[in-house]
Amino acid sequence: MYVLGTAGHVDHGKSTLVLALTGIDPDRLPEEKSRQMTIDLGFAWLKLPSGREVSMIDVPGHERFIKNMLAGVGGMDLALLVIAADEGVMPQTKEHLAILDLLNLKGGIVVITKKDLVDEETQELAILEAGEIIQGTALEGAPIVVTSAVTRDGFPELLATIDRLLDSIPPRRDINRPRLSIDRVFSMKGFGTIVTGTLTDGKLFLDQQVEILPTGQRAHIRGLQTHKRQIDTALPGSRVAINLAGISAEELKRGFVITTAGWLKPTHLVDVKLRAVSGLDSPVVHNTPVTFHTGACEVPGKLRLLEKERLNPGETGWGQIRLEQPVAVAKGDLFILRSFERTIGGGEIIDPYAKRHPRLSASVIKSLLARGNSSPEDSVLAILKDNEPILVGQLSRLASLSLNETATLLEKLASAGRVVKLGETAGGALFFSADGWNALKDKTRQFIQEYHHQFPLRKGMSKEELRSRLKTPAPYYDSILQKLVDEGIIIKDGMLVKLPTHEIKLSAEQQSAVDAFLKSLSQNPYYPSREIVPDPEILNMLINDGRIIKLKDEIIFLTSAYHEMVEGIIQRLRLKKEITIAEVRDMFKTSRKNAQVLLEYLDAQQITRRVGDVHVLHLKASFCRQGNEAKGDAYLDKATIK
Repeated sequence: MYVLGTAGHVDHGKSTLVLALTGIDPDRLPEEKSRQMTIDLGFAWLKLPSGREVSMIDVPGHERFIKNMLAGVGGMDLALLVIAADEGVMPQTKEHLAILDLLNLKGGIVVITKKDLVDEETQELAILEAGEIIQGTALEGAPIVVTSAVTRDGFPELLATIDRLLDSIPPRRDINRPRLSIDRVFSMKGFGTIVTGTLTDGKLFLDQQVEILPTGQRAHIRGLQTHKRQIDTALPGSRVAINLAGISAEELKRGFVITTAGWLKPTHLVDVKLRAVSGLDSPVVHNTPVTFHTGACEVPGKLRLLEKERLNPGETGWGQIRLEQPVAVAKGDLFILRSFERTIGGGEIIDPYAKRHPRLSASVIKSLLARGNSSPEDSVLAILKDNEPILVGQLSRLASLSLNETATLLEKLASAGRVVKLGETAGGALFFSADGWNALKDKTRQFIQEYHHQFPLRKGMSKEELRSRLKTPAPYYDSILQKLVDEGIIIKDGMLVKLPTHEIKLSAEQQSAVDAFLKSLSQNPYYPSREIVPDPEILNMLINDGRIIKLKDEIIFLTSAYHEMVEGIIQRLRLKKEITIAEVRDMFKTSRKNAQVLLEYLDAQQITRRVGDVHVLHLKASFCRQGNEAKGDAYLDKATIK
């Protein structure tokens, strides 16, 4: 399905041409009929000699309604630039042509109208002037057809030319992410809310749930129409009327976007490739207040030029547009800028979710150039580097490609060694650029090496501390860690990570301190001395090695002694069913405080539990009494190892 659209000066016969071609009067408003002037967008459809059916958009030509014209021009596949033979090129002819040029609309026909009102010489002058005005624009070389809506002269040639040009225009793409920018919204008795627009990038279906952006509201498609025919599926490129349930017409407005939920987010800041209009009488300057037009949307904002202070007429440059209201746009969308009631420029959105960039930065310009001015591979790599790690679904949305296109491209880049694929996450495969992955490996080595240097007696760095330093999103971290392990960059040890070369080595002095401390504990294992306590790092090393167990209040036991005490308490509880602090003190000839701290620790480990002034076996350990001693001992052994 294709969309034709008119463009041109007021009263040059655009609506009359549409009526003569289609039999449908595009002027629908009473004011338009009384003033005989198009004020808002008009719509019709046409069956061509080939049998192909196309939609038509008629735009207003008066300068006061240029904003309404911009709401319709973005959906066109082929433009009919209308020039009246009796008046020739006029101011709005030039402005409309400039807009078509900025949108790079290469499909176009110059239609000379009102042939019946002029002589042959005037007609030839009109043709000559039309040929001159399109030189150097996107319509350069476009066919020129002379017509009369009164006599229908030139209509067979015009229809055949439309058919021929449409043969060379590729169909609208389908990347399974439908978007419809609303250009009309109204309520119809018996049906409710109706919106219309040109559908792009995917299909819409009857009974489908949709999201309305930028508000985020949800609605249900109760009905679909194209050219007043009920349909079940709307195809990309078609003019569609949607009957929405669950939302009122008053909640919607022109420029809102109908789409599927979960993939498109509104934005306030976009990076753009901008071209200034060739015929401007002054440059476009940095920080110019603008009105931003894309699709049927119109939003005020401010233009920041990123590589220079001004863009001269016809010059191209990089910029950012900060928008006063959120808009729902995608990479590759085209836009027009107006300022002080004149069109000043337009171009392509390079990054719909931009970050504020420093101006006059070579690295920023290099990144934008890679994203917007090179091959799909380089564009994807540039997006990847700015957003890594990234899932294939996220990358496809930022690159405005289908999932299949993105996946195929990533496989190609991975085969060439330019992309690194990590393991699967909940959201799918995770990707880095090769440079980005190498940089992350270098940072990982650096952070862990610094940790080993600072804490040489520790087994390693906690996984969570490394994640925090790498600033890695939590959902992706396990996949990244596993890849680092697979490549031999790190070794995982429980909740710790370390470099493969890391070994704990004690100096002679440290080894002497360890030997003296362990000897002091062994001399009275149930009532250990507190006189010799080594450096905290040595103490932590011994705890991590499992040679000692530290309870609260700096009470420390040899691990072997601790297990002997636990076994003794459990055996006592199997016989007596309860035990007191005093009994534990007397059993091991230790202090009351040591006995109290030990029982509190066993309570916390769910080996015992306190009942009043006594302690009993914890319920989780009670099956030790039911003939499951082996099973119970295994549980208790596990529970008592810290």
